Amino acid sequence: MTQTSYNSLAKRIIPCLDVKDGMTVKGTHFVNLRQAGDPVALGKAYSDAGADELVFLDITATVEGRKTFADMVSRVAQQINIPFTVGGGINTIDDVERLLNAGADKISVNSAAIRHPELIDEIAARFGSQVCVCAIDARHDADGWFCYVKGGRERTERPLLDWAKEAADRGAGEILFTSMDHDGVKNGFACEQLAVLADNLSIPVIASGGAGKKEHFLEAFTVGKADAALAASVFHFGEIEIPELKQYLREQGVNVRC
Repeated sequence: MTQTSYNSLAKRIIPCLDVKDGMTVKGTHFVNLRQAGDPVALGKAYSDAGADELVFLDITATVEGRKTFADMVSRVAQQINIPFTVGGGINTIDDVERLLNAGADKISVNSAAIRHPELIDEIAARFGSQVCVCAIDARHDADGWFCYVKGGRERTERPLLDWAKEAADRGAGEILFTSMDHDGVKNGFACEQLAVLADNLSIPVIASGGAGKKEHFLEAFTVGKADAALAASVFHFGEIEIPELKQYLREQGVNVRC
């Protein structure tokens, strides 16, 4: 890939706050969770450090059958000045409206969208495609890439690319693709599959799962053709500082916001 082909639109760096029981946590392959801090304080720190957006995922809301904590969303929103995406336990238009009213800019739907794909149509029709992020957790099984639901606990028979295309056609504004195989391992993003998605979709693709060093972000943007890269533990535990990451990417010819 030539430098100019990925240097047009600014790439986004997005910290992700996976929240369980009111605390930010991070695991490996969606399990073995450890605490990483207070989500309100972390959100403010990332906003101040130059993150382009923030993602907040209530990671056990769907499994536990409860709603995302709107009060915590509100507290985070009050501390940041960047776009804020919220997901977890969102099943209805009323859930979407409640979280937007609490301060979210975008809503991420995952399990509920696979169970009821028309939810994407409804969100896009009522609030606009820019509000709807379709998050997809997928694993490369022996028979190909397939989508998983309930926090990665349950496989569906929906092939990754097929579902991503359908979500885009229904009105999703972005695809947030997490490779479960790469999650928390810090060996790099699933760049080959990211490129497949980018080549077949007309909406932005956010890379998630696998960031361990600055070079991995570069690979996601160049090899993987991603529009944004999301990470958690490397930011939470101070392994990569966002200003340094952006400076590195600029030096490599990637257009990132200041």
